[in-house]
Amino acid sequence: MNKEVNVGLLGFGMAGRTFHAPFISNVPGLQLKKIKANRLESVELARQRYPQTEVVPLEEDIFGDASIDLVVIATANPTHYKLAKAALAAGKHVLVDKPFTITSAEAEELIALAKEKQKVLTVYQNRRWDSDFKTVQKVVQAGLLGRLVEYETHFDRYRSELKPNSWKEEPLPGAGILYDLGAHLIDQALYLFGEPLEVYADVQVQRQHSQVPDYFEVVLYYESMKAILKAGMLVREQGPHFILHGSEGSFVKYGMDVQEENLKASRFPADTPNWGMEPESLWGTLHTTVQGLHYKGKLTSEPGDYTGLYQNVYKAILGQEELVVKPEQARNTIRIVELAMQSSAEKRRVKYSL
Repeated sequence: MNKEVNVGLLGFGMAGRTFHAPFISNVPGLQLKKIKANRLESVELARQRYPQTEVVPLEEDIFGDASIDLVVIATANPTHYKLAKAALAAGKHVLVDKPFTITSAEAEELIALAKEKQKVLTVYQNRRWDSDFKTVQKVVQAGLLGRLVEYETHFDRYRSELKPNSWKEEPLPGAGILYDLGAHLIDQALYLFGEPLEVYADVQVQRQHSQVPDYFEVVLYYESMKAILKAGMLVREQGPHFILHGSEGSFVKYGMDVQEENLKASRFPADTPNWGMEPESLWGTLHTTVQGLHYKGKLTSEPGDYTGLYQNVYKAILGQEELVVKPEQARNTIRIVELAMQSSAEKRRVKYSL
């Protein structure tokens, strides 16, 4: 039998209850031992969903518990660095929700501390396990479009009114759509194509009375292609989620991975058949020529499952697998965010550098 890894989850708001607890509990060998929650609603829901898990009021109740192996940080962005540092100092493996940190310097410090303590440090870049991204990854790696020249991805929403009582709407360090949704799109692009040569960005505030950026366009320039990453909060009519063009053809995909909507509707992977399977109506269109054969039609989407991230973290802690989401990759994502903000402020392309 594999070793049991005890997990302490900091935070049971949207991130903790929706994106972390269901997948921690879906991995044999991971034991959700403690949840730190303070709001009455969160405490009651945590006790209802996970009756075998102890709900505690303080971070120290988890940091000071010698039986806890892995600390998962699902709290507000400005707290990530401080809590991750404290967890590593306490001798815990650490998984931080995205964005990793506010600055790349903070990320570097955490990476160095994790190496010193010989602990696993990773970031919840779960969108690598999206159905559509896994499909795009296969299209790119198989060379189905020939020489890729342009990659474009959107993560758009329509929310014209500000969300009440949300720290995400407050002008805090790490707030705004570039840190929130941008962290996903940047990570996906870097995972596919590596570090760019140059970065250009246009970051805006579009909604009335908003105090944080709610729109961005980031362009990553490579030697022979570019990656265009866009997100906005005033997109009522959705366009394609992915658009890829190459010397032999194109791939266009509408619709988002279905996992988030299922999770918000309290449907979880452990008890939902065909988890992460997209309906045929969401399959992308591939129009290309491969080895002299012309093809135009729907391409079956790969199944998505965020459980895969936690399975990998579990095996990495046991020394059975290499970590998929490396902290250095997450640091590079934060570096792109910094360069994007610089580019937008200076209205020019900037060279990529760490």
